[in-house]
Amino acid sequence: MNYFLGVDYPTLWYLVIGLLFSGYAILEGFDFGAGAWHLFFKKDLSRRIAINAIAPVWDANQVWLVIGGGALFAGFPLMYATMLSAMYIPFMLFLMFNVLRAAAIKFRSAEEMRWWRKTWDIVYSISSSMIAFLLGVVLANILQGFAIGPNFNYKGDAFFSFLNPYAIMVGFTTLSLFMTQGAIYLLLKTEGRLHLRLTFLLQKGMIFFVISFAITTLYTLVFIPEVTANFRAKPIYFVVPILSFLAVANVPRLVSKKRYMLALIFSSLTMAFLLVLVAIQLYPTLLISTIDPKYNVTIYNAASSQKSLGIMLTIVLIGAPLLGAYFFFLYRTFNGKVKLDDTSY
Repeated sequence: MNYFLGVDYPTLWYLVIGLLFSGYAILEGFDFGAGAWHLFFKKDLSRRIAINAIAPVWDANQVWLVIGGGALFAGFPLMYATMLSAMYIPFMLFLMFNVLRAAAIKFRSAEEMRWWRKTWDIVYSISSSMIAFLLGVVLANILQGFAIGPNFNYKGDAFFSFLNPYAIMVGFTTLSLFMTQGAIYLLLKTEGRLHLRLTFLLQKGMIFFVISFAITTLYTLVFIPEVTANFRAKPIYFVVPILSFLAVANVPRLVSKKRYMLALIFSSLTMAFLLVLVAIQLYPTLLISTIDPKYNVTIYNAASSQKSLGIMLTIVLIGAPLLGAYFFFLYRTFNGKVKLDDTSY
């Protein structure tokens, strides 16, 4: 087993993939959240402003998903194959809604007809909401485990087994968190009557999140107690849920003081801490087998060769600063309130 700074290569790659998907959740989270609110804006001008708030960044944010998916396939090909076999339907729906969402953003303002814009508004809002919901569904199923048998083959139902009660709860919790993130981001980018409308909607979004998060957490502790095994083994890990709670509690305080950038940062930290919780709960398991623990997919039996992981980690060390510099430049360039012009959507 090869090590870097005292950490083995599979664990390092586990952390890399976690960082990539955390970046995707945080950056695309406000994109999807902004889209989920879209039908709550009544005027065409407000909807155009909301779309143009994410217009310069939404497609760039998807880079995190592309890189994360590629890193997962390269680092843990067995996990990639098994998970896609188990979650085939939700992933196909996820891709379909991504295509529809992109089409809605591009086509919505291409024509002046009211029915045309209204149709694409509905497509945009529903697809954004469904993507957020499906991400939560996939996460919930990973936490619960799959019917993985010999040779790590999926033995369960490939159609509707993913829509279990826990998955639905986590799906709504994810949607509510993204809607909170999206409303805060839009408050940073808007002014006037739309800004006032978003202040009201954000209050509703935070209530939605607190209720859904509380129900999901209670269900997890009562019906899926095994997810806390790593925390009981190492009580120091309880620092993470405490930090998560503090981050959540700080968001409404910052919003009330109109410190929206800090509120967005703490909302992003909430996402990051929740994903860290998931990572701690699972490690070193990637996919839990509900048939027999000996069929669990772990970072060790699913990993690529040590040489491959070493080469890819070197590429990460080179590419990560470049990726960070690009996004810093992108968000700095398009900082400020939205101003519509002839090139706007």
